[in-house]
Amino acid sequence: MSRLRKSATFGLAGALAIVMAMTGCSSNGNGGNGTNNAPAATNGEKPAESTAPSNATGATEAWKLGSEPLNFSFYGHYDWYSMPAWGGDEATKWIKDNMKVDITPVQSGGNAAQKLNTMIASGELPDVIWMDRGADVEKLREPFDDYLDKYPNFKKWVGEEAINMLRSKDGKIYQFPNWYTSQPNGNAGYLVNKKIYEELGKPALETTDDFYNYLKMVKEKYPNVTPFNPDLAIDGQGLDVLYAAFGEDYSPAYVANRAVPSGDKLTSLFLDPVFRESMQFASKLFREKLMTPDALTQTKDQVKEQAYNGTAAVFAGASPTEYGAVGDAELKKKDPNDGYMMVWPVHKAGLDKNKIWAGTYTQLGWNVSVITKSAKDPEKVFAFLDYLTGPEGTRTLFWGPEGIYWKGTDADGSPIFTDAYTSDVEGRTKMMDATVNFQWNGNTVFIDTSKMKFELTLPEEEQSWEARWQNAITWKTQKNATEYINLAPAPDSEEGIIAQSFEELYKEARAKALYAKSDEEVLAILDKAQKDAVAIGYDKLLAFKTTKWQENVNSMKGN
Repeated sequence: MSRLRKSATFGLAGALAIVMAMTGCSSNGNGGNGTNNAPAATNGEKPAESTAPSNATGATEAWKLGSEPLNFSFYGHYDWYSMPAWGGDEATKWIKDNMKVDITPVQSGGNAAQKLNTMIASGELPDVIWMDRGADVEKLREPFDDYLDKYPNFKKWVGEEAINMLRSKDGKIYQFPNWYTSQPNGNAGYLVNKKIYEELGKPALETTDDFYNYLKMVKEKYPNVTPFNPDLAIDGQGLDVLYAAFGEDYSPAYVANRAVPSGDKLTSLFLDPVFRESMQFASKLFREKLMTPDALTQTKDQVKEQAYNGTAAVFAGASPTEYGAVGDAELKKKDPNDGYMMVWPVHKAGLDKNKIWAGTYTQLGWNVSVITKSAKDPEKVFAFLDYLTGPEGTRTLFWGPEGIYWKGTDADGSPIFTDAYTSDVEGRTKMMDATVNFQWNGNTVFIDTSKMKFELTLPEEEQSWEARWQNAITWKTQKNATEYINLAPAPDSEEGIIAQSFEELYKEARAKALYAKSDEEVLAILDKAQKDAVAIGYDKLLAFKTTKWQENVNSMKGN
């Protein structure tokens, strides 16, 4: 992280210290991907009493959503996020009209850190902030504990073990998780152009040697096709998938956290033999022009464009299903035999393929929603979030209002899909795509169980592309990384400053290693990176992360 970013962080921390209203911070320390990109909350003021919802029978009873209008503001703390108009699609319009909920978006304008700084300085905070989990969340000032028994979905679906992980040091809950789960999920892995693969004779594609030989065949037979395009647009995720091919039970979360477990300690990534071998392999692919030359500079849209046009033979990433499904449909428009398939994660010869993990999932999922002290009716806001994560809210937001693509529910509350669900794929996809940026409290288990229960009743050719490969491969090859979440230190702490410097060092070393001219040069680059990392305090950072990791392990046990 640059010096400018560091100074901005300190300035914002200072601003927070004098602001009476509560707000949150964003600091990604999960088992997934991202960088620490937001300030710490330092408000130490005693929290004011929450405004309990008014009702005829007393403040201690649950408020009924839809009994009166609820209006609140919502801010997504990401540069890339822009909330669509609430009520501008069929699903949120139904919720707005029937549940009497209206939400005013507060946009980041492409500069989330500056936007939050401005809101704090002015004292005009949104009611809800949607952001990454982080080390400073424990300083938030609107706990949810009093609501958990009154509004049942959070407690039922998040589950006790995940709730224990969410608790801050004071024992309270301040975060509403998104895409939490109690079962494996995820889409990381390898996407393969089906037509090219079949035209090359369907060669073995199981080991890293098979993979290398296949890419060489592609390069020779298809000079206008990129053999391998790892999606590195977000934190190098495509290389993280490749990393796991070289070690049994190795998790991409190790790379994401820049630390590898050894016994009860976290150790250097640069010294990890699996990381070193994976970088040698990646560098070999790069220098032999088997990997796209734009690997480190291409955008997500450029990756998608290649997938839609069929101009790459193999993709790898944390969620290639996103462009694989659309790409499959696009290629089939021109040739019914074209499209995409997924393959079991490749592995180094001699390793057990069933102990190779292309990606990770965590029980706490992705990010969280927090309610700020500016919210007039925090309990009512929580009641809505609880509704949104429950079966009724999830059905409506994810598949649209009842009557179009589903009608009625089964004994588990899963929607009973109509004929239009399978016959009107274009319309269904359009409706579902319209609500992607409203999925703030995603209930993974309910959605996945409902979807797969229905999909498996269909002939394979009628199943959705995503469901087919999720059921066959991706859900089976994602490793639970819950114990590795929230390892990042607060940005303005000593360890946080070390982490920011280390991140710059790591990215530079990875780029140099990818461009290396030989295997020996790769190792020399990583050796130098290790020395430089130690010089800036990497050992201290690893010790901090080890402590946080062991705390997670104990929390998951209920200790």
